[in-house]
Amino acid sequence: MDYTLCGDYYLPNLLPVQEEEYNIGIYGQRYFRYIKEHDKILFINLLTTGKLNEHVAEVDTRAQTMESMLVKQMTEQEDINEALKEQDQMEWVQHMNNIWNRVEEIIYKNLING
Repeated sequence: MDYTLCGDYYLPNLLPVQEEEYNIGIYGQRYFRYIKEHDKILFINLLTTGKLNEHVAEVDTRAQTMESMLVKQMTEQEDINEALKEQDQMEWVQHMNNIWNRVEEIIYKNLING
C-alpha cells in the first residue's frame, strides 16, 4: 500500500489504482458480470489491485481466439463450405447457426462460467 506524507503523518492512498482501458467484447462483458455476481473474492482482488480490466480483456481475447478456431474446425469436420452456401443458403444458415450455438456453449462452459 502507498502512503502520502501530510504534515507529520503518513496517510494511506485509498483511491483505486488507475487501470488501463481495453476494448472488451461480449465474452469479456459476460465474464465480468459472472465474476461480479458469482466470484466476489476474485472480483474484489482484481479490482483493488487494478488488474480487473486486464484480466477481463485477456479472457475476452482467449474466448475470441477459441471461437474462431472452433468454428473453423467444426465447419471443416461437417463439410460446411461455400459450395453448400451457393447450393442451398437456408441449409447453410441452419448448419452455421448450429455451429455458432455449440461454440458459444463450449466457450461459456470452459472460459466464462468455468
